Amino acid sequence: MAVFTPLGDAQVAAFLESFDVGTLTTLKGVAGGTENSTFFVTTDRRELVLTLFEQGEHEELPFFVDLLDYLDEHRLPVPGTIHDREGIALHSLAGKPALLFPRLPGRHPEAPNLNQCQALGDTLGRMHVISQHFPGHRPNPRDLHWMRAMHHKVLIYLSPDDQNLMKDEVDAFESAFIEHPVLPQGALHGDLFRDNTLFEGDKLGGIIDFYNGCTGDLLFDLAIVINDWATQDDGHLNEERHDAILQAYQARRPLNADERAVWPVMLRMTALRYWLSRLLVVYVDPPAHDLTPHDPERFRTILKTRLAHGALPLPEAPS
Repeated sequence: MAVFTPLGDAQVAAFLESFDVGTLTTLKGVAGGTENSTFFVTTDRRELVLTLFEQGEHEELPFFVDLLDYLDEHRLPVPGTIHDREGIALHSLAGKPALLFPRLPGRHPEAPNLNQCQALGDTLGRMHVISQHFPGHRPNPRDLHWMRAMHHKVLIYLSPDDQNLMKDEVDAFESAFIEHPVLPQGALHGDLFRDNTLFEGDKLGGIIDFYNGCTGDLLFDLAIVINDWATQDDGHLNEERHDAILQAYQARRPLNADERAVWPVMLRMTALRYWLSRLLVVYVDPPAHDLTPHDPERFRTILKTRLAHGALPLPEAPS
């Protein structure tokens, strides 16, 4: 159970009194989280999600509130924060920052079908068109500058071949982005894996967990999606899922020439981003709570496969 700060019914009932959401009927802790405490809250009027923020930079929470509210106002399927009767969203509960959200419908797709891939690509493309106008700013905390600064911390734990692989790739990324320094920018989800989406059948009910949200290269977000949604267990890309996502995405936001040129490198860079971040959790900065870290090997395999076989051809944008 990933509830790090237990809450009682009386605490939550009192918390809800500031909101126009009804009276508490049931409270249930949610398993599966790795950073925050999450609860399903049912009132006599609606289904809600309550999140307590256990770690991270709490001063950055207003950015996430503003981003979710902005996307919600533009009718994207995200959980816009619930504000209290005074118009305030961010509160404190049990000594932790707390946010209340509507509970969105659906389940995580373990093996997404082509209709689900198309729906995700379409929504991400629409989100990126809208997010380019979002006025907030938070630098990407897992960009190339971070990789350059942090990869030295894990080299001692790697084989000589993997040490060279990581160092060579960071150098290659820097060279590639010197040639293409300006890519389309906007607000990103930053962690759009399958388990951060909810589907009812083929319908995308919601995109959740924006706590890696930031501003940066839109292509970074898209590469994270392809490396999760369109990648097989052996690290190879699934052409049908790859094309379904990218065709739907480009119907909303066609990739420009610079993005197409650096696309194979961006796939490798986002694979290394997760390989490195998971290595750091395993060896350098283990989680504060007794949880099993994600296996870094998954993204080492993806990186090596992208190096050996390159990227699939990008579909052309619909005319």
